Amino acid sequence: MSNTELYTKKPLPSKLLIFGAVVTLIGAAMSGIAFAGDVQRASFGLIMALMLLISVGFGSLFLIALEYLVGADWSVPFRRITEIVAATSIISILVAIPLLLNLHEVFTWLRPELLQADKYVAKKAPYLNETFFLVRVIIAFLIMAAFYYIFSIRSFKQDLNPTEGFRKTSAKFAALFMPVFAITISVIAMDWMMSLNPKWFSTIYGVYYFAGSVLAALAVVTFIAITLGENGYLSKKLSNDHYYNFGALMFAFTNFWAYIAFSQFLLIWYANIPDETLWFMDRTQGEWMILSLILIFVKFGIPYFALLTRPSKGNPFRLRIIAAWIFFAHVYDMYWNVGPEYSKLAGLKGPVYGLAELAAPIITIGLIAVVFYLVGKGKNLMPVNDAKFKKSLDFHL
Repeated sequence: MSNTELYTKKPLPSKLLIFGAVVTLIGAAMSGIAFAGDVQRASFGLIMALMLLISVGFGSLFLIALEYLVGADWSVPFRRITEIVAATSIISILVAIPLLLNLHEVFTWLRPELLQADKYVAKKAPYLNETFFLVRVIIAFLIMAAFYYIFSIRSFKQDLNPTEGFRKTSAKFAALFMPVFAITISVIAMDWMMSLNPKWFSTIYGVYYFAGSVLAALAVVTFIAITLGENGYLSKKLSNDHYYNFGALMFAFTNFWAYIAFSQFLLIWYANIPDETLWFMDRTQGEWMILSLILIFVKFGIPYFALLTRPSKGNPFRLRIIAAWIFFAHVYDMYWNVGPEYSKLAGLKGPVYGLAELAAPIITIGLIAVVFYLVGKGKNLMPVNDAKFKKSLDFHL
Protein backbone atom coordinates (compact mmCIF):
# COMPACT_ATOMS: atom_id res chain seq x y z
CA MET A 1 0.00 0.00 0.00
CA SER A 2 1.46 3.40 -1.04
CA ASN A 3 1.71 6.35 1.31
CA THR A 4 -0.90 8.28 -0.65
CA GLU A 5 -3.37 5.43 -0.10
CA LEU A 6 -2.73 5.55 3.63
CA TYR A 7 -3.70 9.22 3.79
CA THR A 8 -6.29 11.12 1.76
CA LYS A 9 -5.79 14.87 1.61
CA LYS A 10 -8.81 16.80 2.81
CA PRO A 11 -8.92 20.63 2.81
CA LEU A 12 -9.39 22.39 6.10
CA PRO A 13 -12.89 23.88 6.55
CA SER A 14 -13.21 27.65 6.02
CA LYS A 15 -15.21 27.87 9.23
CA LEU A 16 -11.93 27.36 11.10
CA LEU A 17 -10.62 30.61 9.64
CA ILE A 18 -13.91 32.38 10.37
CA PHE A 19 -13.85 31.13 13.96
CA GLY A 20 -10.24 32.17 14.45
CA ALA A 21 -10.73 35.60 12.88
CA VAL A 22 -13.84 36.36 14.94
CA VAL A 23 -12.23 35.22 18.19
CA THR A 24 -9.05 37.18 17.43
CA LEU A 25 -11.03 40.34 16.66
CA ILE A 26 -13.01 39.96 19.87
CA GLY A 27 -9.78 39.58 21.86
CA ALA A 28 -8.17 42.52 20.04
CA ALA A 29 -11.24 44.67 20.69
CA MET A 30 -11.17 43.77 24.39
CA SER A 31 -7.49 44.62 24.56
CA GLY A 32 -8.09 47.89 22.67
CA ILE A 33 -10.80 48.91 25.13
CA ALA A 34 -8.45 48.00 27.98
CA PHE A 35 -5.70 50.18 26.46
CA ALA A 36 -8.13 53.10 26.18
CA GLY A 37 -8.88 52.82 29.89
CA ASP A 38 -5.53 51.82 31.40
CA VAL A 39 -2.43 51.42 29.21
CA GLN A 40 -0.39 49.88 31.99
CA ARG A 41 -2.90 47.17 32.87
CA ALA A 42 -3.56 46.38 29.20
CA SER A 43 0.19 46.03 28.62
CA PHE A 44 0.44 43.47 31.41
CA GLY A 45 -2.43 41.60 29.75
CA LEU A 46 -0.56 41.52 26.45
CA ILE A 47 2.52 40.13 28.20
CA MET A 48 0.34 37.16 29.14
CA ALA A 49 -0.78 36.76 25.51
CA LEU A 50 2.81 37.01 24.26
CA MET A 51 4.08 34.39 26.69
CA LEU A 52 1.19 32.07 25.82
CA LEU A 53 1.89 32.30 22.08
CA ILE A 54 5.62 31.78 22.54
CA SER A 55 4.87 28.83 24.82
CA VAL A 56 2.78 27.08 22.19
CA GLY A 57 4.97 28.01 19.20
CA PHE A 58 8.44 27.60 20.64
CA GLY A 59 7.33 24.56 22.62
CA SER A 60 6.15 22.96 19.37
CA LEU A 61 9.57 23.52 17.80
CA PHE A 62 11.05 21.68 20.79
CA LEU A 63 8.73 18.72 20.18
CA ILE A 64 9.77 18.56 16.52
CA ALA A 65 13.46 18.65 17.42
CA LEU A 66 12.92 16.01 20.10
CA GLU A 67 11.36 13.64 17.57
CA TYR A 68 14.34 13.96 15.23
CA LEU A 69 16.84 13.45 18.05
CA VAL A 70 15.29 10.34 19.59
CA GLY A 71 14.11 8.86 16.29
CA ALA A 72 10.53 8.38 17.48
CA ASP A 73 8.12 6.54 15.17
CA TRP A 74 4.71 7.12 16.76
CA SER A 75 4.89 10.93 16.45
CA VAL A 76 5.70 11.04 12.71
CA PRO A 77 2.00 11.09 11.63
CA PHE A 78 1.42 14.13 13.84
CA ARG A 79 4.60 16.02 13.02
CA ARG A 80 2.96 18.11 10.31
CA ILE A 81 0.39 19.33 12.86
CA THR A 82 3.19 20.29 15.23
CA GLU A 83 5.02 22.07 12.40
CA ILE A 84 1.94 24.14 11.59
CA VAL A 85 1.29 25.01 15.24
CA ALA A 86 4.94 26.10 15.54
CA ALA A 87 4.09 29.07 13.30
CA THR A 88 2.49 30.77 16.31
CA SER A 89 6.02 31.53 17.53
CA ILE A 90 6.45 33.75 14.46
CA ILE A 91 3.02 35.41 14.67
CA SER A 92 3.69 36.34 18.31
CA ILE A 93 5.59 39.37 17.01
CA LEU A 94 2.19 40.99 16.37
CA VAL A 95 1.55 40.96 20.12
CA ALA A 96 5.10 42.05 20.95
CA ILE A 97 4.93 45.24 18.85
CA PRO A 98 2.43 47.17 21.04
CA LEU A 99 4.39 46.02 24.09
CA LEU A 100 7.66 47.31 22.66
CA LEU A 101 5.96 50.69 22.26
CA ASN A 102 4.96 50.74 25.93
CA LEU A 103 7.94 49.22 27.73
CA HIS A 104 8.03 52.01 30.30
CA GLU A 105 4.54 51.07 31.43
CA VAL A 106 5.56 47.61 32.65
CA PHE A 107 9.29 47.56 33.36
CA THR A 108 10.25 49.63 36.38
CA TRP A 109 13.96 49.12 35.65
CA LEU A 110 13.53 51.66 32.84
CA ARG A 111 12.82 54.37 35.42
CA PRO A 112 15.93 56.34 36.49
CA GLU A 113 14.53 57.02 39.96
CA LEU A 114 14.47 53.28 40.73
CA LEU A 115 18.08 52.81 39.69
CA GLN A 116 19.09 55.67 41.97
CA ALA A 117 17.04 54.39 44.90
CA ASP A 118 17.96 50.69 44.74
CA LYS A 119 21.63 49.76 44.45
CA TYR A 120 20.80 46.09 43.77
CA VAL A 121 18.71 46.95 40.71
CA ALA A 122 21.33 49.48 39.61
CA LYS A 123 23.93 46.69 39.48
CA LYS A 124 21.77 44.93 36.89
CA ALA A 125 21.74 47.96 34.57
CA PRO A 126 24.28 46.44 32.12
CA TYR A 127 21.68 43.73 31.42
CA LEU A 128 18.44 45.53 32.24
CA ASN A 129 18.57 48.45 29.83
CA GLU A 130 16.31 49.24 26.90
CA THR A 131 18.90 48.90 24.12
CA PHE A 132 20.16 45.49 25.21
CA PHE A 133 16.58 44.35 25.89
CA LEU A 134 15.55 45.18 22.31
CA VAL A 135 18.63 43.41 20.97
CA ARG A 136 17.71 40.28 22.92
CA VAL A 137 14.11 40.42 21.71
CA ILE A 138 15.20 40.71 18.07
CA ILE A 139 17.71 37.86 18.42
CA ALA A 140 15.08 35.64 20.08
CA PHE A 141 12.59 36.19 17.26
CA LEU A 142 15.28 35.59 14.64
CA ILE A 143 16.22 32.31 16.32
CA MET A 144 12.59 31.18 16.38
CA ALA A 145 12.12 32.18 12.74
CA ALA A 146 15.32 30.41 11.66
CA PHE A 147 14.45 27.11 13.29
CA TYR A 148 10.85 27.36 12.13
CA TYR A 149 12.21 27.52 8.59
CA ILE A 150 14.63 24.65 9.19
CA PHE A 151 12.07 22.31 10.74
CA SER A 152 8.75 23.35 9.19
CA ILE A 153 9.21 25.10 5.85
CA ARG A 154 11.74 22.50 4.69
CA SER A 155 9.37 19.74 5.76
CA PHE A 156 6.54 21.26 3.71
CA LYS A 157 8.83 21.19 0.67
CA GLN A 158 9.42 17.48 1.25
CA ASP A 159 5.86 16.81 0.05
CA LEU A 160 6.81 18.13 -3.39
CA ASN A 161 10.40 16.93 -3.54
CA PRO A 162 11.08 13.99 -1.22
CA THR A 163 14.73 13.52 -0.33
CA GLU A 164 16.37 10.68 1.57
CA GLY A 165 18.74 12.94 3.49
CA PHE A 166 16.06 15.25 4.89
CA ARG A 167 15.69 13.42 8.21
CA LYS A 168 19.45 13.16 8.81
CA THR A 169 19.94 16.86 8.12
CA SER A 170 17.04 17.79 10.41
CA ALA A 171 18.47 15.57 13.17
CA LYS A 172 21.76 17.48 12.99
CA PHE A 173 19.95 20.80 13.25
CA ALA A 174 17.89 19.39 16.14
CA ALA A 175 21.10 18.71 18.07
CA LEU A 176 22.09 22.35 17.54
CA PHE A 177 18.61 23.56 18.40
CA MET A 178 18.50 22.06 21.89
CA PRO A 179 21.19 24.20 23.62
CA VAL A 180 20.11 27.28 21.65
CA PHE A 181 16.51 26.64 22.68
CA ALA A 182 17.46 26.21 26.34
CA ILE A 183 19.25 29.57 26.42
CA THR A 184 16.68 31.43 24.33
CA ILE A 185 13.58 30.32 26.23
CA SER A 186 15.32 31.11 29.53
CA VAL A 187 16.19 34.62 28.33
CA ILE A 188 12.61 35.14 27.10
CA ALA A 189 11.22 34.11 30.49
CA MET A 190 13.67 36.33 32.38
CA ASP A 191 13.15 39.34 30.12
CA TRP A 192 9.37 39.37 29.82
CA MET A 193 8.29 37.99 33.21
CA MET A 194 11.08 37.73 35.79
CA SER A 195 12.27 41.30 35.15
CA LEU A 196 8.79 42.63 35.95
CA ASN A 197 10.21 42.49 39.46
CA PRO A 198 13.81 43.60 38.77
CA LYS A 199 15.03 42.95 42.29
CA TRP A 200 13.99 39.28 42.25
CA PHE A 201 15.93 36.50 40.61
CA SER A 202 15.74 32.73 40.29
CA THR A 203 18.22 30.54 38.44
CA ILE A 204 15.52 27.93 37.81
CA TYR A 205 12.88 30.27 36.41
CA GLY A 206 13.79 29.56 32.78
CA VAL A 207 13.32 25.82 33.37
CA TYR A 208 9.97 26.55 35.03
CA TYR A 209 8.76 28.39 31.92
CA PHE A 210 10.20 25.69 29.66
CA ALA A 211 8.27 22.95 31.46
CA GLY A 212 5.02 24.89 31.21
CA SER A 213 5.64 25.78 27.57
CA VAL A 214 6.22 22.21 26.40
CA LEU A 215 3.16 21.11 28.37
CA ALA A 216 1.05 23.82 26.71
CA ALA A 217 2.37 22.92 23.25
CA LEU A 218 1.61 19.24 23.87
CA ALA A 219 -1.92 20.13 24.95
CA VAL A 220 -2.62 22.19 21.82
CA VAL A 221 -1.14 19.60 19.44
CA THR A 222 -3.03 16.79 21.21
CA PHE A 223 -6.34 18.64 21.02
CA ILE A 224 -5.90 19.46 17.32
CA ALA A 225 -4.64 15.97 16.39
CA ILE A 226 -7.57 14.19 18.04
CA THR A 227 -10.09 16.63 16.57
CA LEU A 228 -8.67 16.23 13.06
CA GLY A 229 -8.44 12.45 13.43
CA GLU A 230 -12.06 12.11 14.53
CA ASN A 231 -13.25 14.25 11.62
CA GLY A 232 -11.43 12.28 8.93
CA TYR A 233 -8.54 14.66 8.22
CA LEU A 234 -5.85 12.14 9.16
CA SER A 235 -5.13 8.53 8.28
CA LYS A 236 -7.66 5.91 9.32
CA LYS A 237 -4.80 3.70 10.45
CA LEU A 238 -4.19 5.84 13.52
CA SER A 239 -5.05 3.96 16.69
CA ASN A 240 -5.44 4.71 20.38
CA ASP A 241 -1.84 3.52 20.79
CA HIS A 242 -0.70 6.64 18.93
CA TYR A 243 -2.77 8.91 21.15
CA TYR A 244 -1.56 7.07 24.25
CA ASN A 245 1.86 8.65 23.80
CA PHE A 246 0.35 12.13 23.91
CA GLY A 247 -1.22 11.21 27.23
CA ALA A 248 2.04 9.78 28.52
CA LEU A 249 3.98 12.89 27.55
CA MET A 250 1.42 15.24 29.09
CA PHE A 251 1.53 13.17 32.27
CA ALA A 252 5.35 13.26 32.29
CA PHE A 253 5.60 17.02 31.76
CA THR A 254 2.85 17.66 34.32
CA ASN A 255 5.07 15.91 36.86
CA PHE A 256 8.17 17.69 35.57
CA TRP A 257 6.49 21.10 35.86
CA ALA A 258 5.38 20.29 39.43
CA TYR A 259 8.90 19.12 40.33
CA ILE A 260 10.50 22.32 39.00
CA ALA A 261 7.86 24.56 40.59
CA PHE A 262 8.28 22.89 43.98
CA SER A 263 12.09 22.88 43.68
CA GLN A 264 12.11 26.61 42.99
CA PHE A 265 9.87 27.26 45.99
CA LEU A 266 11.76 24.90 48.32
CA LEU A 267 15.23 26.26 47.50
CA ILE A 268 14.12 29.88 47.92
CA TRP A 269 12.22 29.11 51.13
CA TYR A 270 15.15 27.17 52.58
CA ALA A 271 17.75 29.84 51.73
CA ASN A 272 15.47 32.59 53.05
CA ILE A 273 17.31 35.36 51.16
CA PRO A 274 15.18 38.56 51.12
CA ASP A 275 15.85 39.32 47.44
CA GLU A 276 14.58 35.85 46.52
CA THR A 277 11.66 35.41 48.90
CA LEU A 278 9.89 38.67 48.00
CA TRP A 279 8.44 37.16 44.78
CA PHE A 280 6.76 34.34 46.69
CA MET A 281 5.69 36.67 49.47
CA ASP A 282 3.66 38.67 46.94
CA ARG A 283 1.88 35.44 45.97
CA THR A 284 1.22 34.14 49.48
CA GLN A 285 -0.66 37.13 50.88
CA GLY A 286 -4.39 37.83 50.82
CA GLU A 287 -6.32 36.59 47.81
CA TRP A 288 -3.10 35.70 46.00
CA MET A 289 -2.52 32.96 48.57
CA ILE A 290 -5.84 31.39 47.57
CA LEU A 291 -4.95 31.58 43.88
CA SER A 292 -1.54 30.05 44.60
CA LEU A 293 -3.10 27.05 46.31
CA ILE A 294 -5.65 26.66 43.52
CA LEU A 295 -2.80 26.62 40.97
CA ILE A 296 -1.41 23.46 42.58
CA PHE A 297 -4.67 21.61 41.99
CA VAL A 298 -5.47 23.15 38.59
CA LYS A 299 -2.10 22.57 36.92
CA PHE A 300 -0.86 19.50 38.79
CA GLY A 301 -3.46 17.71 40.89
CA ILE A 302 -6.28 17.36 38.39
CA PRO A 303 -4.13 16.53 35.29
CA TYR A 304 -2.08 14.09 37.37
CA PHE A 305 -5.03 11.99 38.50
CA ALA A 306 -6.84 12.38 35.16
CA LEU A 307 -3.85 10.84 33.33
CA LEU A 308 -2.64 8.46 36.04
CA THR A 309 -4.10 5.21 34.71
CA ARG A 310 -3.06 3.51 31.49
CA PRO A 311 -6.59 3.49 29.96
CA SER A 312 -6.97 7.23 30.53
CA LYS A 313 -3.85 7.95 28.47
CA GLY A 314 -5.22 6.10 25.45
CA ASN A 315 -8.79 7.41 25.51
CA PRO A 316 -9.08 10.12 22.78
CA PHE A 317 -12.27 11.62 24.24
CA ARG A 318 -10.72 11.99 27.67
CA LEU A 319 -7.39 13.16 26.27
CA ARG A 320 -9.02 16.01 24.36
CA ILE A 321 -10.78 17.23 27.51
CA ILE A 322 -7.64 17.08 29.64
CA ALA A 323 -5.61 18.74 26.85
CA ALA A 324 -8.01 21.70 26.91
CA TRP A 325 -7.78 21.73 30.72
CA ILE A 326 -3.96 21.78 30.62
CA PHE A 327 -3.95 24.67 28.16
CA PHE A 328 -6.21 26.79 30.36
CA ALA A 329 -4.16 25.75 33.39
CA HIS A 330 -1.17 27.29 31.61
CA VAL A 331 -3.21 30.46 31.06
CA TYR A 332 -3.86 30.48 34.80
CA ASP A 333 -0.15 29.96 35.45
CA MET A 334 0.82 32.92 33.25
CA TYR A 335 -1.69 35.12 35.09
CA TRP A 336 -0.23 33.93 38.41
CA ASN A 337 3.23 34.95 37.19
CA VAL A 338 2.28 38.33 35.71
CA GLY A 339 -0.78 39.49 37.66
CA PRO A 340 0.81 40.12 41.08
CA GLU A 341 3.40 42.41 39.51
CA TYR A 342 0.69 44.64 38.06
CA SER A 343 -1.24 44.67 41.34
CA LYS A 344 1.85 45.72 43.27
CA LEU A 345 2.80 48.37 40.71
CA ALA A 346 -0.74 49.76 40.72
CA GLY A 347 -0.89 49.79 44.52
CA LEU A 348 -3.60 47.12 44.71
CA LYS A 349 -3.79 44.51 47.47
CA GLY A 350 -5.36 41.71 45.45
CA PRO A 351 -5.83 40.32 41.94
CA VAL A 352 -7.83 42.06 39.22
CA TYR A 353 -10.02 40.49 36.57
CA GLY A 354 -11.33 42.23 33.47
CA LEU A 355 -10.99 42.80 29.75
CA ALA A 356 -7.20 43.15 29.85
CA GLU A 357 -6.77 39.75 31.50
CA LEU A 358 -9.48 37.92 29.51
CA ALA A 359 -8.12 39.24 26.21
CA ALA A 360 -4.91 37.20 26.54
CA PRO A 361 -6.33 33.66 26.18
CA ILE A 362 -8.93 34.82 23.65
CA ILE A 363 -6.30 36.39 21.38
CA THR A 364 -4.12 33.30 21.76
CA ILE A 365 -6.87 30.84 20.82
CA GLY A 366 -7.97 33.00 17.90
CA LEU A 367 -4.47 33.39 16.48
CA ILE A 368 -3.75 29.65 16.82
CA ALA A 369 -6.89 28.88 14.78
CA VAL A 370 -6.08 31.52 12.12
CA VAL A 371 -2.45 30.44 11.84
CA PHE A 372 -3.36 26.77 11.61
CA TYR A 373 -5.78 27.44 8.75
CA LEU A 374 -3.53 29.81 6.79
CA VAL A 375 -0.37 27.73 7.18
CA GLY A 376 -2.09 24.36 6.78
CA LYS A 377 -4.35 25.36 3.89
CA GLY A 378 -3.52 23.35 0.78
CA LYS A 379 -0.88 21.27 2.56
CA ASN A 380 -0.86 17.64 3.56
CA LEU A 381 -1.70 17.35 7.25
CA MET A 382 0.56 14.30 7.45
CA PRO A 383 4.17 13.97 6.15
CA VAL A 384 3.33 11.38 3.50
CA ASN A 385 6.80 11.46 1.90
CA ASP A 386 8.66 10.87 5.14
CA ALA A 387 10.66 7.64 4.98
CA LYS A 388 9.15 6.52 8.30
CA PHE A 389 5.54 7.43 7.51
CA LYS A 390 4.23 3.96 6.68
CA LYS A 391 6.13 2.36 9.55
CA SER A 392 4.80 4.97 11.98
CA LEU A 393 1.17 4.19 11.12
CA ASP A 394 1.76 0.56 12.10
CA PHE A 395 2.97 1.60 15.57
CA HIS A 396 1.67 -0.47 18.48
CA LEU A 397 2.49 -0.43 22.16
